[in-house]
Amino acid sequence: MMAASSAVLDDDTLARPLSARQRQVSDFSALTRTVQETGLMRRRYAYYWTRFSLIVTLLAACGAGMVLLGGSWWQLGIATVLGVLLTQMAFLGHDAAHRQIFRSGRWNDWASLVIANLFGGLSYGWWLHKHSKHHQKPNVLGTDPDMLNGTLVWETETLESATRGWRAWIAARQGYLFFPLLLLEGLNLHVNGIKTILGKAPVKRRAIETVFVTIRLVGLVTAVFLLMPPGLGLAFLGVQLGVFGLLMGASFAPNHKGMPVVHPNVKIDFLRRQVLMSRNIRGGRWVEVFMGGLNFQVEHHLFPSMPSPALRQVRPIVMEFCETKGIAYTETTLLDSYRIVIVYLNRVGIASRDPFQCPLTAQYRSAR
Repeated sequence: MMAASSAVLDDDTLARPLSARQRQVSDFSALTRTVQETGLMRRRYAYYWTRFSLIVTLLAACGAGMVLLGGSWWQLGIATVLGVLLTQMAFLGHDAAHRQIFRSGRWNDWASLVIANLFGGLSYGWWLHKHSKHHQKPNVLGTDPDMLNGTLVWETETLESATRGWRAWIAARQGYLFFPLLLLEGLNLHVNGIKTILGKAPVKRRAIETVFVTIRLVGLVTAVFLLMPPGLGLAFLGVQLGVFGLLMGASFAPNHKGMPVVHPNVKIDFLRRQVLMSRNIRGGRWVEVFMGGLNFQVEHHLFPSMPSPALRQVRPIVMEFCETKGIAYTETTLLDSYRIVIVYLNRVGIASRDPFQCPLTAQYRSAR
């Protein structure tokens, strides 16, 4: 199916009798039993160890290339490859955080900690808190951290005041500015990680996170400026951060943006909450590699601990089940998903000048 139009779901839209809600809960139980019988939840140790070893080997090759190239501007090619590899490593950290790699929760925790902090220079604690809330209530106003307004306006229902000044200029064009702004996302991820581990909020293994992030960030910067002149070093770090941020944002944005938005008071069962708010991206193996398996977003949200290579196999089961239950299953191409995101952001950005005239909610208000 092509992606559905974005809408705000409220109690009137999703209201169902209690007996129907009970049947909905049993729907997910039935789907879960079917999936468990397929054996797709089993661990894939060979796959993950092979993938991890390959990325580490390529990262080591990048390090050797940096030493050999010295002050050559070909170093920017290394920076580009480094951004790609660190994105792939981040996908591994994502899988470990979801308990996809090891049976042991402790092993998964430490794998995520090493990958996120030591390899990525991010805070595993910060990311886990944020991402867990997103999985619990995707696209829920005021709850899903990925929907909170900041530099970009994602929704107008909870917007306290109309956007003015330079923010109004950005908001009106934020769809077109989205991908250029993603070039800063890598820097933003590092900053949020540092603020978390140095802040007052509780962080599990704060000392270890601090040591790992310091080694990663200080180590890379030191190596870059020891091997390259200052101008080239700054360009190297800029390209690496830009590529990393662009790829991270470009792989996560298509999955939920432009899908229905949910009011906090809406009661909707787990199955429909995850399916209706998520969008799959089709396109074959290259899209799967590019997005780290997150192109199967519907299946990932339904079975977050399922190893990512199994998501492709469980997809037809989920599609058939949703069809029999009359649940809209959204899937589109990567390019079309980006078009949807750009159009959605521009519409919401323009509507933010008057939050009470949001075109995404007007159709529901006018009917009351």
